[in-house]
Order: sequence, then structure tokens, then C-alpha cells
Amino acid sequence: MSRHALAEHRPWLLASLAASLAYYVVTRGWMPGAPMPELYLAILKGAGVGILAVFAWVRHPETDAKIIALVMALGALGDALLDLFFQVGAGFFLLGHLVACVFYVRHRRSSYRFSQVGAAFAILVMTPTVSWLLTRDPLVLLYSVGLGAMAATAWASRFSRYRVGLGAVLFVISDWLIFARLGIADAGLIADWLVWPIYYSGQFLIATGVIQTLRSDMADR
Repeated sequence: MSRHALAEHRPWLLASLAASLAYYVVTRGWMPGAPMPELYLAILKGAGVGILAVFAWVRHPETDAKIIALVMALGALGDALLDLFFQVGAGFFLLGHLVACVFYVRHRRSSYRFSQVGAAFAILVMTPTVSWLLTRDPLVLLYSVGLGAMAATAWASRFSRYRVGLGAVLFVISDWLIFARLGIADAGLIADWLVWPIYYSGQFLIATGVIQTLRSDMADR
């Protein structure tokens, strides 16, 4: 990849990081003045991952990049709507997980070690199990089955486990913190501080990790 191409697309990542940081600063109450209206706050919240969707869309010309851009876009809609219409926002996240599952299965590895299969299976089972133990909510269980499938297939895909696999696991951890806040009163303060940084880091690793692999594939042709 040329230095010019890197410079051309770096602003999308910087803009995404800036939007994510701005949302965190605003929600931590570190900005002087009146609180931001809910609608504006929702737009700012969706902007971080929404810009990652734009990054993936423009960064690579092939269909696979457009699919991961769609996954990011669905996540951005989930972010923006979750606090306004919780079930609608959660539905967008679940749809994104299902699209991601199909995408990762299409990009599965040609062969696996036993430890790799075991780790993916553990993620698949533990994600809904822990979610259920934290909330005892059937709807959370349904959502977390999709979440666990997404993370397990990401871990088992040919994409870097240190980026895409880890990013998917961070996504799971961020949701566990949200579920803990719903089911455990004392978990609220910890979740308030950690959910957003962990979630956004996961999405950032997924988007950049997938695009990096797709770019390497193109360079090897």
C-alpha cells in the first residue's frame, strides 16, 4: 500500500476516533454547559462506528468490504437508537451479528487446530450462558445467541485473531457489562466507565482487521 493511499484514508479513522472520544467526553459530563439533547447525543454516538462503515466502504473496492461496511452501519444504527428505542437498537445489533456470521463463515480457515475449535466453541457457549446468568431475561438470551455466534465465527475465521477475533471478544465483554448493569446494582458504575471504550475498541479492531486482510489479499494477486 502506498504512502499516498494511507494518507488518503487515514482521516476516516481519525474522524471515527474523534467522534467516539467526543461521545465519551460528553457522556462523562466533562463538557461545560447544558447537557446535549438526546437526538444530537444519539447522532454523535452512532458517528464513531458509522464513520468506520464509511472507511470500510471506501477503503476496498470488492464486495467483502461492502459487507463489513454494512455490519458497521448496522452497529452504528444500533448505537444511535439503543438509548431512544432500546428494542429497535438491539434488533439492529442482532441483524448485524447475523450478517457478520455469514461473512465470517464464508471466510473460514482451511484447517483448524483442536485448540482453535475449542476456543470458538467456548465463545459460542459462554456468551449466552453468562448473559443469561447476568439477566435471566429470555430476550437477552436470544440476542446473546447471535452475539456468541458472531464472536465464535469471527474467532474461527481466517482474519487475524489479534484484531478481528479480539475485537469480537471485546464486543461480547462490553455487552456483558451492559447486562451486568441490568442485573447487578453494584455493576453500574464500572459499566458506565468501561462499556463504550471496550465496545468501540472492538468495532475498530474488527473494521481495520478485516480491511487489512482484504488489502493483503489484493496485493498478493
